Amino acid sequence: MLKAFKTHINNNLSFLNKSKLLITVSGGIDSVVLTYLCHSLQLDVSLAHCNFHLREEESDADETFVMQLADNLQLEAFVEHFNTNVYAKTQKLSTQMAARELRYAWFQELAAQLGFDYILTAHHADDNLETFLINLTRGTGLEGLTGIPEINKNIVRPLLPFSRTEIEAYAQENKITWRDDSSNASTKYLRNKLRHDVIPTLKTINPQLLENFSKTQQYLSASKTIIHDALKQVYKRVVTEKEGMLMFDILALKKLSNPKAYLYELLNDYGFTAWDDITNLLDAQSGKSVSSQTHVLLKDRDFLILSENLNSESTPILVNHLEPVKITSGVLSFQKVNDFVDNDLNNIYVDKDLLKFPLTVRTWKKGDYFCPFGMKGSKKISKYFKDEKLSLFAKEQVRLLCSEEQIVWVIGYRMDSRFKITNSTTNILKITLTK
Repeated sequence: MLKAFKTHINNNLSFLNKSKLLITVSGGIDSVVLTYLCHSLQLDVSLAHCNFHLREEESDADETFVMQLADNLQLEAFVEHFNTNVYAKTQKLSTQMAARELRYAWFQELAAQLGFDYILTAHHADDNLETFLINLTRGTGLEGLTGIPEINKNIVRPLLPFSRTEIEAYAQENKITWRDDSSNASTKYLRNKLRHDVIPTLKTINPQLLENFSKTQQYLSASKTIIHDALKQVYKRVVTEKEGMLMFDILALKKLSNPKAYLYELLNDYGFTAWDDITNLLDAQSGKSVSSQTHVLLKDRDFLILSENLNSESTPILVNHLEPVKITSGVLSFQKVNDFVDNDLNNIYVDKDLLKFPLTVRTWKKGDYFCPFGMKGSKKISKYFKDEKLSLFAKEQVRLLCSEEQIVWVIGYRMDSRFKITNSTTNILKITLTK
């Protein structure tokens, strides 16, 4: 296996030969074998081990084993301790997902602080098959069927072409010891059920399962490349980028051969799952929307508009001491000045003595009105939005700067004339929106 591993590195991952590498080591056979292989090739490696404190004395024994491994091979090792159960509870995650988040965040932190070029994990061909089957059983698109990527930014998986059988044979031939994680024997997790019950049966039916699976993934990856090329062309015809939002032309979408399929590919990275509801937006009334945890897709006349989910930012913000304030559209800053120029979309000048602190930054509500600077009389905010032809999303993003119940500024649009500079003004305040 060492010869095959060296060939794979030189032919496909040659950049590792001249890089500073961090190997993630649990103490299990896969990561230990990866460590020995890299050490045999004299790669520049260090080890990183996470103690999740999930298996009491067993977790501590894993840590001791990894430190001894590093000592035997004269490698630098790093260890971090996590209170995984507490993190899982506070973040409302499964234990497995909590451990994943914790370890990858720490690995990236180590890489950034200590200058590691790449992080190596010991995922292999059987892991790849398990991931494929997990995604298949849960329902997935092409992305989920192409398996674990060998290179994902600075994370590299050099054992991906090799099977668990090959890894075990190498460990036995070279008298390598490792730690067995007792939780791997439990079938309460889906991955373990597939590993112990399903995949052995599939291998009995077809001994060439891994080889055939590898070929299938190559075909799927090739198909994904073709799809991405097609999507680039569709994106140019269908999507317009505007003020941090993506606007999808509904008429252009409907002309595509399979709008639902294209919507899935175009929106798959934004956390959506209700694909039938998204497709139904094409014929829905304006104002209908579908949300994910991070984004909202809204029907607005002839467009579907994708924007970040801003519901959590609707709480009013108080401005007490003229310190900069972060809002949805940028940062508000306040400066006392001696002179003024014309107002524009991002800068207004007001009579400070007319303001009553604390000021408030809030969303608009039904019945709000203001006196637009440069105009006579008042106008409802809703009518102003209509005249400005703001989309539903743009309306939701607008924030108002208020002095008590009076609107000082429709931020980024128009100030209120009740606070304008006059001949009697003695204290001028400049308010700036920096996007």
